[in-house]
Amino acid sequence: MTEDRMALLDQAVLGWRPWALLVALCLCLYLPGLAALPPLDRDEARFMQATRQMLETGDFVRIRFQDEARNKKPAGIHWLQAASVALFSTPDSVARWPYRVPSVIGATAAVLLTFGFGARLAGRRTALLGASLLASCVLLVSEAHLAKTDAVLLATVAAAQGALGILYHRARDGTKASPLVALVFWMAQAAGILVKGPATPLVSLLTLLALSLADREWRWLAALRPGWGLPLAALLVAPWVVAIESATHGAFLGEAVGHDLLGKVAGAQESHGAFPGLYLLLAPATFWPASLLLALAGIAGWRRRDEPAVRFLIAWIVPSWLLFELVPTKLPHYVLPLYPALALLAGKALTGAGEGAVGKRLVWLEGLAFVLWAIVGLVLLVAVLVLPIMLGGGIAALSIVPAAAILSFGMILLRQAGRGFRPGSVPAIAAMALLVLVPEFAFLLPGLDGLWLSRSAAAIVARHPPPAGEALITVDYNEPSLVFLLGGKTRPLDAAAAAAELAERPSALALVAGRDEEMLRQALGVRNMEAVKLDQASGINYSHSIRRITLSLYTAAPK
Repeated sequence: MTEDRMALLDQAVLGWRPWALLVALCLCLYLPGLAALPPLDRDEARFMQATRQMLETGDFVRIRFQDEARNKKPAGIHWLQAASVALFSTPDSVARWPYRVPSVIGATAAVLLTFGFGARLAGRRTALLGASLLASCVLLVSEAHLAKTDAVLLATVAAAQGALGILYHRARDGTKASPLVALVFWMAQAAGILVKGPATPLVSLLTLLALSLADREWRWLAALRPGWGLPLAALLVAPWVVAIESATHGAFLGEAVGHDLLGKVAGAQESHGAFPGLYLLLAPATFWPASLLLALAGIAGWRRRDEPAVRFLIAWIVPSWLLFELVPTKLPHYVLPLYPALALLAGKALTGAGEGAVGKRLVWLEGLAFVLWAIVGLVLLVAVLVLPIMLGGGIAALSIVPAAAILSFGMILLRQAGRGFRPGSVPAIAAMALLVLVPEFAFLLPGLDGLWLSRSAAAIVARHPPPAGEALITVDYNEPSLVFLLGGKTRPLDAAAAAAELAERPSALALVAGRDEEMLRQALGVRNMEAVKLDQASGINYSHSIRRITLSLYTAAPK
């Protein structure tokens, strides 16, 4: 049976087939839910609104969210989103999917690049298995659905690291690599800087330092052609740097580097601090369902660390992972640039197992990985059954699909775990991802009305719209998702200022959070006016707390 499965794998990796399989897998995972999922607070909605304002104003240099300058990240992702919106939609539309198209393309490109360079480093078998595992992991599927930087950033990291890996492998073999490989490396560095600043160069720098120190050999770095590569990368980035520094009078780099980047290194920014080791604890969830193979990947990687391909993958993962663990500010997606290497290590371990090169098993470690994987699966199982009851319209019949997939494939993979995982485990993992994640993103998450408070608020504003050209006054709730859904036409005020506006302009409308309603009424009463409630919506402001709140739409009338 094992020989038959290896024969099937050999057929799958021939010619164009792996490329077609991976594209099909990515599109099946990433497209469902792209249009249905509401804008996510707070980062995604900020990116979308800033891109919309670029298109509305024609200013493609400065990044602004309403009247606030967003001097944190470069403009690369906004340019890609703007191109997508210009091609598929218009700035006045509230459709989300055009803003998310670059993330789908970036995630798919990262998977294909992982296969492409993985095939050169470790063979097409390993590369296909690893790329399939990367495509299916929760973290990448999530980022592919969001209009943020991280899926596109992953593509730049995969390109840069792939080129670096090929150069290292050729140096170890004593053969010369084409200058085109170095060109890919430096162009990927420039693209990465334009998308998210220093993230791509940082991963590459730590990788080449780790390899050079471990091998006690630096001469191979000459293959990078830094003499023309560094100037080329600088030349590609320089026009934007000059433009943004001129447009912001020198404020951009000071805020982006001095406040945003160094602030994250020095302390926990925006309440996102956590202890070292968090990413390791989260890996069973963020790499799920491929996290089942984490122990196998780690064991095989350590035992085969003298092989150039494995050595390179370890150097890609370990120093950057340690750095991310030490930085106080932590968000789950920060370690995504390391997941192609992790996936390829898992693919390498599975290929070795299929070829009979298993070695002594560490059953306790594999068992621990399975237990953690099963816990994540059970949490997902409970979530798909319970959340529609708590936040949606009741029991969702479609919840049966992911719930059944978790249970059935859990039993299948448990049986495989007992015998030792083989390449045939990957189709089961990919199928599990499809049956669990596709219904969640396409139907279950969009159907949780209580979770999407801004969507509910935008619906009541649509029923009672302000006069054309007037902005909606918001009191204690002006989340970026609401700003995007209302076309950027909101004015955040406190209750007293809102009451003054309502009293002076009979056509004005105010959306007021529940705890400020009494203050609004009192402030209007002083002006001999009364608050008139037109409609209301309730839900959870998940970016702030899990407490359910009510938003009410008010106008004012004389007593």
